[in-house]
Amino acid sequence: MKLKQKLPINSSVNSQKVLRETDGFSQELVSLIISPNSQKMSVLRNNQLLVEYTISTAANGLGEQKNSFKTPRGWHMVRAKVGAEHPINAVFVERRFTGEIYSPELNSKFPDRDWILTRILWLSGLELGFNRLGAVDTMQRFIYIHGSPDERPVGQPTSRGCVRMRNKDIIELFDLVPYGTKVLIEDM
Repeated sequence: MKLKQKLPINSSVNSQKVLRETDGFSQELVSLIISPNSQKMSVLRNNQLLVEYTISTAANGLGEQKNSFKTPRGWHMVRAKVGAEHPINAVFVERRFTGEIYSPELNSKFPDRDWILTRILWLSGLELGFNRLGAVDTMQRFIYIHGSPDERPVGQPTSRGCVRMRNKDIIELFDLVPYGTKVLIEDM
């Protein structure tokens, strides 16, 4: 895919338009705009706001360095989708279903586990040297959009770098976005 128009990181949702060239024709795509400032994710289709979700970005703030536990900024794409065949609250470790279904009892057995639940959208950076390759590579940092325990807060920065969502929301989003969907994580 060739990005026809690159938007500034602080651009407004209403002006978002991501285009793809297909056989000489431009075709609008679904795109995601993540705003760490408001802890919201906007889903756009045909340049129109389709739905908005409350999310949680990193407790450590924004940044691209490996091992920083920060949410990376800039343009990304959905590189992989994991979990379509699994039930709500399915537990994933390294993108593999563990066979466990999250519950408060399971949480009490593993209180320090970073719970990755239900579905995973694995992000890959698109900006060479900023969020792609080397010590700033989003994909090598295993940055996902994923479900989290429903009793955990969203709407405030609490993650370890990923974008956390409610389980019902990640299921809906997972079905809305195809592979290659462009994702902009705005700067504060």
